Amino acid sequence: MPYPKVRIALTLGIAALLASHAGAAEKKTEKELAPRPSVGDVLKGSKPGDWRPLDPENTLYLELPSGRVVIELAPAFAPNHAKNIKALAREHYYDGLAIIRSQDNFVVQWGDPHEDDDKVRKVKDAQKTLPAEFTVPLSNDKQFTRMRDADGFAPQIGHSNGFPVGRDPKAGQTWLTHCYGMVGVARGNESDSGGGTSLYVVTGQAPRQLDRNITVVGRVVAGMPLLSTLPRGPAPMGFYDKPELQVPIMAVKVAADVPEAERAHLEVMRTESATYQAVLDAQRNRGGPWNKVSPNYLDLCNAQIPVREQK
Repeated sequence: MPYPKVRIALTLGIAALLASHAGAAEKKTEKELAPRPSVGDVLKGSKPGDWRPLDPENTLYLELPSGRVVIELAPAFAPNHAKNIKALAREHYYDGLAIIRSQDNFVVQWGDPHEDDDKVRKVKDAQKTLPAEFTVPLSNDKQFTRMRDADGFAPQIGHSNGFPVGRDPKAGQTWLTHCYGMVGVARGNESDSGGGTSLYVVTGQAPRQLDRNITVVGRVVAGMPLLSTLPRGPAPMGFYDKPELQVPIMAVKVAADVPEAERAHLEVMRTESATYQAVLDAQRNRGGPWNKVSPNYLDLCNAQIPVREQK
């Protein structure tokens, strides 16, 4: 019987015609994103007042055979730990210790390789352990600038004086977040089992589940490639299971104790500035012609905080 075949052919023809019209309509409605200023464009237009120098008293130099890692401490968010870490550096506690762990997509950790045996290095004037500073009162933070983007780990997010921050206004608490390059205090199961003798830096995708579970003391502002490119440790959790795999620490110094000529002269963009808000918007809404979709959203840990050499 011919009728079913004719009906099928007619149906297929109509479907093809509709698809053709839909494709044409889609092409008509598709629009190129308008060009927008990039982060580089915004930075070119920045003014001297948009930048602040690092405070030498709250800057550490982690000296490795491969170069210098510059760490900025955040005493507003971990006042006791920041003070203790500087005391450890000034008594040369870290000098001659080692990077003991490099775990893929997670952290690099340094400290005493003999922490669990009788060769453990003794702490002199500093403290071995301290009460945890997982969060601090909101009143500690005088420079918070909120991001409008939503976050799954904190009711509010934003930046304070160059650091990524989470906040809970109802609980009256604020904390530093585990973004790439952030520096935390290693500990055992007990909350008060860390004090800064062993530190780590986030080298992988932000492990935000650690927020409010570990004391975070600052962030690396220069030298991250020296840490993120280290060979991964073969033992569980990325630990180096042989002494020859460990990377020696030549010294950890407080920048204020280093002669002026030997310091790293860096500036961090003021995160409360209008220019930094333009930096965030440039990352939130990237323009064409290369970009085809603009999400109008920015994850806290993808919000770049510019650093530059002092001019």
